[in-house]
Amino acid sequence: MPQDLRLRTLEKDDLEFLHKLYNDPNVMDYWFAESHYSFQLIKNRFENNLESTEHRQFILCSNGERIGFVGLFSISQRHRNAEFAIMIDPGQQGNGYAEPATRLAVDYAFKTLNLHKLFLHADKVNEKAIHIYEKVGFQTEGVLREHVYVNGEYHDLVTMSIFQ
Repeated sequence: MPQDLRLRTLEKDDLEFLHKLYNDPNVMDYWFAESHYSFQLIKNRFENNLESTEHRQFILCSNGERIGFVGLFSISQRHRNAEFAIMIDPGQQGNGYAEPATRLAVDYAFKTLNLHKLFLHADKVNEKAIHIYEKVGFQTEGVLREHVYVNGEYHDLVTMSIFQ
């Protein structure tokens, strides 16, 4: 694991970093969203989610430097599951952060939140990400054919999960 890699709670002073990620088409294409987020929208969402029990949002850091963002969304206490999502700053991609960051999030979900299952959605063309998820223990549950529209074409969406 890269030295000093950790997840810390998303704070207000991280919103500029998040704004940069949310407006990068190379990042947002894999989140199946348009890369068009105003800073005010990001700030409003942050403020509206401060007391939410349905989301946990983290900044991935290494030696005090922001590396990426990790989120657990739609946390269901009743069903004990949540959706996992991650984005690594494009300037930090290829440095081996994604796998240990995913492991940190899985550990938090299972050991702290006592969730039973984490699931995620990945673009089938994102083979590197799928490989990392498989190394961590995620398994494919199914494929939704031509489910997302990215850069003028439809892509298959792979649904994966891991159990506690």
